[in-house]
Amino acid sequence: MRRTRAPSALLIPTLIALLGAGCATPPAAPPTIAADAVPTAQALATEPLETILAKPLYRMHPVEAGRYIAWVHEAEPDLRKRIAAIARKNLGQPYRLNLLGEFPYQVHDDLPMFSLDHSDCVVFAEHTYAMALSQSWEEFFWMLQRIRYRDGIIGVATRNHYTEMDWNVANRWLVTDISAELAGQDGPAYTMTIDRARFLKTRHHTDVNVPVETSRQAYVPKERVAAIASQLREGDLVNVISTRDGQYWASHVGLVVLGADGQRHFIHSSDPQVREETFESYIARAAAREERNRQAGKNGQVLAGFKFLRLNDDIVVPPMAPQPRPGHPAGA
Repeated sequence: MRRTRAPSALLIPTLIALLGAGCATPPAAPPTIAADAVPTAQALATEPLETILAKPLYRMHPVEAGRYIAWVHEAEPDLRKRIAAIARKNLGQPYRLNLLGEFPYQVHDDLPMFSLDHSDCVVFAEHTYAMALSQSWEEFFWMLQRIRYRDGIIGVATRNHYTEMDWNVANRWLVTDISAELAGQDGPAYTMTIDRARFLKTRHHTDVNVPVETSRQAYVPKERVAAIASQLREGDLVNVISTRDGQYWASHVGLVVLGADGQRHFIHSSDPQVREETFESYIARAAAREERNRQAGKNGQVLAGFKFLRLNDDIVVPPMAPQPRPGHPAGA
């Protein structure tokens, strides 16, 4: 698979230095560790590779993660298999919602630009793709911002907030929506309308002048997933489509990986941690949750089906657009 290397001039080493090993704070305070017992970046750079490979990704320091990224790129040249390997390297990673922001690039909140020790569903998919497309920590950090933001322009107004109409569209260089093809001519679809200006104003206190947008989204109903599963490929992106009160939306995302017998599995980050399961298992768990809600009289969301996005065969990473100057945020 072809791809371009991240231009070194567009890397963000200053941010990496500021962020260091930090990401989200664990729910419980960690035990006190003597300062001289904490390994330095220099020490980690010479740590035996076998020691690093024995750790899950979510327990690695960024220095170790960078060495793992370089190693897995050489050890597994097939991009699809490399995505699966990296995703499985994070099995058991603790889940945390609303994990990332733009800090310290923007200071509207104090959420950082990356996290290794926790993930939510989108963070898990983005990190997995970014690592699989990279050969170093610096390239991974650049690639992560290219995936998270429209044209790679870092900012809350350019972040891909809406899965179907932001993330999937902005990352067409990486994945292609094949939901309509899989669902067939009589497959279902839903209308989605988004008001980015209102969302950014109410959720992030950011003013932008953009029109309301509407689109039609095809999806594969849950009853047909078993029939089309054999057409899915490792590394494909999954959007879980839920419905409530007549509204449909992508409530969750994850990745397709192959089981030992070739069966298509769904690997994703959801409370309490990253897990791998069959689509049959995921659908059954959703049905059980819906039944509990029904018995409790709750109007919970209902699983309608899935959108599937094919990992592109020929990936050419577009360059990042120039970053706006401080005080001149990019528009939506």
